Amino acid sequence: MENSASHVDEVVMQSASARKNGGWITFPFIIATMAGLSLAAGGWTSNLIVFLINEFNMKSIAAAKVFNVVNGLTTIFPILGGIIADSYLGCFSVIWISSLISAMGIFLLLLTAAINALKPLACGDGSNLCTSPSTNQYVFLYVALALASIGIAGTRFTIAPMGAYQFDKPKHQAMFFDWYIFIFYLCWALSTAFIVYVEDNISWTWGYGISVACNILGLAIFLAGKRFYRHVKEQGGSPFVNLARVVVAAIQKWRVPLSEQTQHYYHDPSDKTTLVPTKFFKFLNCAAFITEGDTKPDGSISKPWRLCTVQQVEDLKSLIKLFPLWASGLLISTQLVMQLSLLTLQALKMDRHMGPHFEMPAGSMLVFILLFTCLAIFIIDRLLNPFLAKYTSFSLTPLQRVGIGHSLTIACMAVSALVESRRLRIARSHHLQGKKDAIVPMSVFWLLPQLALNGIGEGFHFPGHIAFYYQEFPTSLKNTSTAMVSLFIGIAFYLGNVLIDLVQRQSGWLPDNINDGRMDNVFWLCCTLGSVNFIYFLVVSYFYKYKNMDSKPNDVASK
Repeated sequence: MENSASHVDEVVMQSASARKNGGWITFPFIIATMAGLSLAAGGWTSNLIVFLINEFNMKSIAAAKVFNVVNGLTTIFPILGGIIADSYLGCFSVIWISSLISAMGIFLLLLTAAINALKPLACGDGSNLCTSPSTNQYVFLYVALALASIGIAGTRFTIAPMGAYQFDKPKHQAMFFDWYIFIFYLCWALSTAFIVYVEDNISWTWGYGISVACNILGLAIFLAGKRFYRHVKEQGGSPFVNLARVVVAAIQKWRVPLSEQTQHYYHDPSDKTTLVPTKFFKFLNCAAFITEGDTKPDGSISKPWRLCTVQQVEDLKSLIKLFPLWASGLLISTQLVMQLSLLTLQALKMDRHMGPHFEMPAGSMLVFILLFTCLAIFIIDRLLNPFLAKYTSFSLTPLQRVGIGHSLTIACMAVSALVESRRLRIARSHHLQGKKDAIVPMSVFWLLPQLALNGIGEGFHFPGHIAFYYQEFPTSLKNTSTAMVSLFIGIAFYLGNVLIDLVQRQSGWLPDNINDGRMDNVFWLCCTLGSVNFIYFLVVSYFYKYKNMDSKPNDVASK
């Protein structure tokens, strides 16, 4: 399987090298596109909770749930974008169409901010005395959010494989991924700082207007580079259909006695190597075992849902092997989602002044996570990795980066719990319970240590996840591979909502006025779940063998 996989990769690289397009000339266009779209997306998502509370009179916990749903859409739908790109349209078409959709969605949000008829009458912070939005206002809002979310989903993780496809050497692909993630976080940080400031201090209309402009600029730059791109061609059919065929064929022939001879299995005629079926999930080998009537006289497949190639069988097996590691990403992302959801609520109840005249917008606290992530990626790529390469024989593998990120996220949850405990003690000592608009006399910058751990942790595990799945996924699913990272992040946003609902039903830890609750216990719960998940990750990574790189079996140091 390893030889076949490497052969397929070689064929792909050779065919790519034969083309004139691609290379570093495409880098400015793709990175500038990512920058424009990230600025636009960060401009409306980062401050969404505040927008819903102040402009649509939602209560704080309800606004946090909507925030989670929106982020879930932007991180689950990329898997659909990857499938469409792999199967039908190709990356280029998916990216420009999605960019146009996101621009339409943000423009509709701009209209909700600018036109009074599209939002309820203004009031305080979502108290019971405020007027709720009408059905039509809710519909307009949710259509705008849906379009903007779908647009983000179709671009964010489709740009990554398209950019990597422009390069032939794995080293250059890795450099692109680092720059891709760095620009993504840097631009998100800039939008969180500056566009959110415009929204809070000038107007929501101006803030969303800037986001629309950034989106359109990114789309224009992307289209301007069309003649330079090496286009990722669609396959004319879904690779997921091939995976389904493997399952169906294996079930139909599950009683057929298998042979150990490779000539009894069907191989792709275009494949010059003869791949031997592995014994892992041996049952699936039935799908490639040739029985009477499975092939035509010319040797081609006569019954596609009864006979598959050995490569298709091994592709499905590789995905099954990846699933336990992929599942470990759910809980690490759920911890981060919980902090993102509750961060703005904490900041709204703390002293956000920087000097006598400037007050930090609550939605801008996210910028510190993004900045620390950028800093971590820069240090890892430009300092740590070169140092390890020069002075040691050791280098960080993708799974090791993910593991370091796991441990830092657990530490982040513990620090979050301790800081929130202090905030609640100060609230009680000043008798602020039951006071809806009370601000705890504690600087919001007490949140910086946990945000630093969060950001540094993401700098390790996020690029580690993307590199790992791009490296280990079957060649036919490269566009889908990076979207698998966004998929578990998206599911985590919905798990975060489930966890919030569960906590609210079973305890008084998360009331609408968090000064009356025990949010510190929520963070301790996340810390405990994360610790259990980290042990699970260590176990499954211990037994995983890399498909596309040399590693010693069952050697943790090599993981």
